[in-house]
Amino acid sequence: MEPAMVPDPGGAAGRQKRWLPLAGLVALMSVAFLMGWHKYLSFKTIGLNYELLKDYISGHLALSLLVFMLAYIAVVALSLPGALFMTLAGGLLFGWQIGAPATVIAATIGASILFLVVNTSFGSTLAGKAGPFVARLSQGFQENALSYLLFLRLVPAFPFFIVNLVPALLGVPLRTFVIGTFLGIIPGTTAYSLAGSGLGSVIEAQNATYKSCLAANPVDPAAACPYSIDLSAVVTRELVWAGIAMGIVALIPVLMKYWSKRHAAA
Repeated sequence: MEPAMVPDPGGAAGRQKRWLPLAGLVALMSVAFLMGWHKYLSFKTIGLNYELLKDYISGHLALSLLVFMLAYIAVVALSLPGALFMTLAGGLLFGWQIGAPATVIAATIGASILFLVVNTSFGSTLAGKAGPFVARLSQGFQENALSYLLFLRLVPAFPFFIVNLVPALLGVPLRTFVIGTFLGIIPGTTAYSLAGSGLGSVIEAQNATYKSCLAANPVDPAAACPYSIDLSAVVTRELVWAGIAMGIVALIPVLMKYWSKRHAAA
């Protein structure tokens, strides 16, 4: 007589349940891209409605700030292109004193949502199938997770969504991820929010030029009158190098730990 089959509560049903958050996130990302919502994350959208937005914000600050933060959370969680634009827009519309803290909080929440989804779906699977190299990489990252996270957040060369994914795949604790993300994005966010707060005159000048161009080219305005904001004065080489320098400082504890181990072994 064959033994009775015992249901495995952590089997196929458990694996399917683990993938549900990722499936939901991918579905939302697909809808966002198919609907073209990411295309509205542009200075043309803000610029052409600049005066209207400023007037509404002045009378409904709390609601406007809540909508901005929810939009920022969605952009980060869904990995939509536009985080830099949103940061600059926060400074432009709310001033850097309000825009920077709101952006830091919203970006941290959005990044944490993506981290949790990826960690839930991939974390245990990757840990079980990881080879020796990945296992050593994961162990080294976890031992110095906060320093590595600060380095990755401070140096602007690393895409924001990539830095959200790697710690989740390498088993970094959520608490460490949240702290590293929150602290690591403060300098860059403050700098870009401050830069965004000074774009009001640039937006107004571009609006005047754009409207004049539309009046002069009624036949094919889309081709003759592009709407663009020059960000070369915002994303400067000095700002990039400042981020790299702060990232190197964040790695000092890791380097000191490595030196201490080598010194003790010698």
